[in-house]
Amino acid sequence: MTRDEQIALVERYFAAVDSQTLETLLETLTEECVFTVETHGVRLVGHEAISGMFRRLWAAHRAVLHHRFTHVPDPDAGRIASRFTVENTDHDGSLVTKSNCNFFEIEGARFSAVAVYMAGPNTLDRG
Repeated sequence: MTRDEQIALVERYFAAVDSQTLETLLETLTEECVFTVETHGVRLVGHEAISGMFRRLWAAHRAVLHHRFTHVPDPDAGRIASRFTVENTDHDGSLVTKSNCNFFEIEGARFSAVAVYMAGPNTLDRG
């Protein structure tokens, strides 16, 4: 993948998270993708476990938004790092803003691993 293709894949993933489009989100992940929240000791493997985590995230919030990206692609190594702002809108309308970093490993045209470093409370729990 080129640098631009890596960035497009990351932004497709986050657009799917923000629009709560699970099918599109899973299309960005390999079947056995390893998803970790490094700052909170979470490790999930595969579409079923990852799907459950995102369903819980979406149920717990009125909306989620990822934006203000800074991407550092490394096409030769098949990796990309992304720093961004997360805005979670709770059901009562309150807004929680975080600064997060994700590190993605790419296999083919999908992520084989996603490592999340999250400021503040864990919004991506094990369930």
